Amino acid sequence: MRIIRYINNQNQKQLAAVSNENKVFDLPYEDFMSLVQQANEQGQTALQVVSDIIFKAKDEKELEQVTLTTPIDAPEVWAAGVTYEKSKEARNYEATQGKLDSQTFYDKVYDAERPEIFFKSTAARTVGPNEPVYLRSDSNWQIPEPELGLVIDSDGTILGYIAGNDMSCRDIEGENPLYLPQAKIWKNSCAIGPAILLKDAVENPYDLTIICRIFRNNEKVFEGEAQVNQLKRKLDELVSYLVLDNDVFAGTVLLTGTCIVPPNDFTLADNDRIEIEIPEIGILNNPVKVQGKVAVEVK
Repeated sequence: MRIIRYINNQNQKQLAAVSNENKVFDLPYEDFMSLVQQANEQGQTALQVVSDIIFKAKDEKELEQVTLTTPIDAPEVWAAGVTYEKSKEARNYEATQGKLDSQTFYDKVYDAERPEIFFKSTAARTVGPNEPVYLRSDSNWQIPEPELGLVIDSDGTILGYIAGNDMSCRDIEGENPLYLPQAKIWKNSCAIGPAILLKDAVENPYDLTIICRIFRNNEKVFEGEAQVNQLKRKLDELVSYLVLDNDVFAGTVLLTGTCIVPPNDFTLADNDRIEIEIPEIGILNNPVKVQGKVAVEVK
């Protein structure tokens, strides 16, 4: 069972459930966390509450008929880094200018007890399905990072799963690790969606597949695929470090790291289109745009 929001006839965001047959059923809640709160008060899971509503529903729509928006206004989006071997290799390539015969701090992070967790985005910087992600003006090497995201409660309880795009500037991060915030955070640098897959609807999240496709001039120029079971760490482990001695807001999203990296000679361009698919969740589709004239002259 998946949870979405779409723009209704009153131009408002409508919470809804999507069945496995892609039938859409409106839900009588303001947002996803209101649904979770109601379920907790009734001593039920969100899946049980939604299933009861669908069983009694008289009206339904087709998923292809609605205009999707972010399924949740995540107050914060955090991300974990170097959680897959592919990510470690890519970070080493950036940090050593392609000299992969030496150990770096990324190897240490990959093998360390403590994971890398960093702040990624706020609700105002985060976009949903079919909204543009922006290119940063002072970077010449930018890629999407397709990731499985966890929607969590304030105590770290995993409520569901979502697809995410952690847009990244490989040249900025590779120049100096202290530049990580600038390599990760700018306007429209994070996308999530198209739906939240309820936790109780998933038997084993490590069985999920992540697929990334990039299109240029309507031609596919890259496709990669990986499994969540390639993740070095456990999902609960990543959450435990995020909530440790930290105030985490209900509805926060934690992106769990990327396992798909385009070739080292590839960079995104204006008018590209990115698809990030987790089949059980759906396809997060975003066009790529230059957000304006160059604001910073890079010397």
